[in-house]
Amino acid sequence: MNVSEAIRTRRSFGKVKPDAVPQEWIEQIVEAGTWAPNHKLTEPWKFFVMQGEGRNVLGNALGDIQAAGNEDKSEEAINAARESGRTKAYRAPLVIGVAVEPSTDPKVIELEEYGAVFAAIQNMLLQIHELGLGAVWRTGEPCFHELMNQAFGLKAQDKMLGFLYIGYPDMEPKQGKRQPAASKTVWLNSPSDL
Repeated sequence: MNVSEAIRTRRSFGKVKPDAVPQEWIEQIVEAGTWAPNHKLTEPWKFFVMQGEGRNVLGNALGDIQAAGNEDKSEEAINAARESGRTKAYRAPLVIGVAVEPSTDPKVIELEEYGAVFAAIQNMLLQIHELGLGAVWRTGEPCFHELMNQAFGLKAQDKMLGFLYIGYPDMEPKQGKRQPAASKTVWLNSPSDL
C-alpha cells in the first residue's frame, strides 16, 4: 500500500488474536521507528519488546501502580487492584514499550526529543498496518508514573510514551473520520491573512 493509503486506513485495534507475531516482523516494526526525524540526530528513543512472560515487567508495573492508587487499602483490595493491573499486559501477544531518553546536550530542545519519539511511534504504527497486523497505542497516567520508570530502568528525566499492543486483528476496523483539513488550516500569503 502507498503511504497516503496507509495513513488514511490505519486504525486502532483494541482486540487482537493471541497468535505470535513473527520475529522478522517485530524487527521491521522497531526498525521503522528508528527512521523517524530527530533534531541533531540524537535518536532519543528506546524500545522494550515484550512477549510471553516478558510482559510480566509491564504487568507488574501496572499492578503496582494500580495498587498504589487504590483508595481501599485493605490487603484484599490491594491484591485485587494489583491483579487487575497485571492482566492488562496480556491483552496482546506482543507489546512494545516506547520511551524517550532526552539528550542532555544543552543545545538540544527537550520537547523536540519527545516529538521525535512520537514520530517514531507513528512510523511503527504504519509499519504494523502495512504488515496486516492490528495495534493500539496505549498511554495514560501509568506510563508517566515513577514506578513505570523504575520497572524499565529509566532515569528520572526519561519517560515511557506509550505501549503498542500488537497482534492479528480480532475485530472489524472502525470507520475513520476527520474534520476537513481546510477547517484546521490557515493559509498565510501575507501578514494581513491572520
